[in-house]
Amino acid sequence: MRVDETTVLRIARLARIKISKDEAKGLEKELTGILNWVEQLNSVDTASVDPMTRVVPIELKKRTDVISDGDIADDVVKNAPLVEDHYFVVPKVVE
Repeated sequence: MRVDETTVLRIARLARIKISKDEAKGLEKELTGILNWVEQLNSVDTASVDPMTRVVPIELKKRTDVISDGDIADDVVKNAPLVEDHYFVVPKVVE
């Protein structure tokens, strides 16, 4: 895939990057090379490859999902200016 100078300048404008015409010419070659490499990757057959998150398979440690308040409600609201039943009391914002 070939990237022209107009496309490079448009990408730079969308990314809010200021580049000169000379820089755009250099970036044409770099972006074209990157897109050609991606096209080359698309030609590789990956149908028999399982998706993976890492090279070495690791079994993640699991714990039971227990809901609790942490038993520190008093400590959490200790420095609040106004508290009611372990909740912060704030002024009404929406009418």
